[in-house]
This record gives sequence, structure tokens and C-alpha cells, in this order.
Amino acid sequence: MSAGGAPMPPTPNPAVSFPAPRVTLPVGPDILRTYSGAFVCLEILFGGLVWILVASSNVPLPLLQGWVMFVSVTAFFFSLLFLCVFLSGMVNRIDANWNFLDFGYHFVVFIFYFGAFLLEAAATSLHNFHCNCNGTLSTEPLLSDNQYNVNVAATIFAFVTTACYGCSLALALRRWRP
Repeated sequence: MSAGGAPMPPTPNPAVSFPAPRVTLPVGPDILRTYSGAFVCLEILFGGLVWILVASSNVPLPLLQGWVMFVSVTAFFFSLLFLCVFLSGMVNRIDANWNFLDFGYHFVVFIFYFGAFLLEAAATSLHNFHCNCNGTLSTEPLLSDNQYNVNVAATIFAFVTTACYGCSLALALRRWRP
């Protein structure tokens, strides 16, 4: 009883106040047995290859390929973090709508990776573009043959990675909006 004679309201039960996390994907190693888990593993694998290939081309066009590097490195680490959160079971301890977070994450990364794929394809298409790079009268190709070959491989893997993020996005949309 309070001083005015009115009864004190009971303290709220935290279990009632905070809903359980909403996730339909399995937690722990079982995530690797789903299509979503397999696509996240492929995103990490192919995204890492894009990162390595662009870096090994010595980034001859930093304005275009800088964005490709940023997207591939950032998406690589966030996909790795996403997978680790599910593998460790932290999704059961964090109150969130994981189905929506999964959809939102894959939507944003799909858009960014699609743009990175287009920029990498544009950088690769400049292979035969000749420039007066060193101030002399002779012109030389913007990309050497080795840089061109590495950029072709990076473009292919950027496309494959974009397709993996698109498949993950479709699966996440199905889980989020049944």
C-alpha cells in the first residue's frame, strides 16, 4: 500500500514486456544445412575472391575500383559476422525481428554489390582505352593484359556474388513476408 492507501501496481514481468526474438532460421551448426546458410557461405567465399582479385590488379582505376573494394570488404566482414551470430546462437539472446534484419541486410548489400559489379565491369571494359598517361606523345592501354585478365575474373565473381545476395534476399523476403 502507498501512503494514500491505493495499492501499488505490480512490477512488470520482463518476460511479458519483451517479446521473444523472431527468427525462423535454425541456430547453431544447423544453419549450414539450409539454403540461406549455404548462400551466406557462398557470399563470403565469392566476396573474398572479389576482394582479393581487385586488390591484386593494383587498382588501376581507384575512383571506380575503390567502391568495389569498399563494398566487397564490408560485405565480407558483415556476412561473416551475420553467420557467426547464427552459429553461436546469439540470435536467441538478442531481442530483434531477425527475419526483417535478414531481409534488410541482404537488400542493402544486394543493391551495393550490384553497383559494385557494374563499376567493376565498367573498369574492365576500359581495357582498350588508350591514354597519354606519362605526358609523352605515345599512348598506352589503360589496363595491362594481366590487369585486364584479373579484372575479368573479378567482374565474373562480382556477378556471382551479386546473384548469391539476390538469392539470399529472395529467401529472406519469403521468411519475412510469409
